[in-house]
Amino acid sequence: MEIRNAEQDPYLRAARIIRDCNAVLITAGAGLGVDSGLPDFRGTEGFWRAYPAFQKKGLDFYDLANPRWFKENPSQAWGFYGHRLNLYRATRPHAGFKTLLNWTSKVVDNYFVFTSNVDGHFQKAGFSQDRVYECHGSFEFLQCSDSCTGRIWPAADTRIEIDEESLTATSNIPLCPDCGSVARPNILMFGDGHWIPDYHQAQNRKYNQWLSEISKQTRIAIVELGAGTAIPTVRSESEKVAREFAQPMIRINPRESSGPDSCISIPGGGLESLRQLDNALKLV
Repeated sequence: MEIRNAEQDPYLRAARIIRDCNAVLITAGAGLGVDSGLPDFRGTEGFWRAYPAFQKKGLDFYDLANPRWFKENPSQAWGFYGHRLNLYRATRPHAGFKTLLNWTSKVVDNYFVFTSNVDGHFQKAGFSQDRVYECHGSFEFLQCSDSCTGRIWPAADTRIEIDEESLTATSNIPLCPDCGSVARPNILMFGDGHWIPDYHQAQNRKYNQWLSEISKQTRIAIVELGAGTAIPTVRSESEKVAREFAQPMIRINPRESSGPDSCISIPGGGLESLRQLDNALKLV
């Protein structure tokens, strides 16, 4: 039988924090969805592996994640975003989401999810909508590309037909019901002056209220997964909360797991690391 040193083994150290906590903050970036079969757009080459049609056009993620395409080329804009919408809906959250959900059951409702992911997979996995803060918005809502009003509406009935070879939308491009302009997902893009942040701000208020209601004596487990340094929103939030509560954070990432001195770094993918961490909980 393998003898594990509890002081050196990051899984055992992290397991003790989860065992002893009375609140859980889960922070997550795109890397968490990789084990579900979703691309994380890590670097230009990674993006082009997922979308070779855009390599032929010389366009990368940063080029396409720009609201101007909904004006200049709606078929291309919805080719990219419609493909992502269809993929997110067709993909099931991997078993690691269930593991995380089980951990939250030990603290009843005293948990929150902070995520830059726009796929709605936390809610799909069973997390309460009221306990999720999607800091970059959600594909599950649409808005006017001109932001003619402050209205957003559910995208549940939106179905985009895609030409898979060119990755352009062939029909069903949604329009704003108020002014007739092309509609777009209610997510934050680069250089985005038309994003309607009302839904995001409502989630932000709930999240900040939760943080303010937790006593500084709360033993909070901060579990970060798949958050890279290219867009550091999630990493920054994890580190900020860890400082405020003077608690070590758990950072799970296959390539960028380092962090502040108190950080427990687990250099692995989300699903396998969560499986090992769940096994470690049985040993502490």
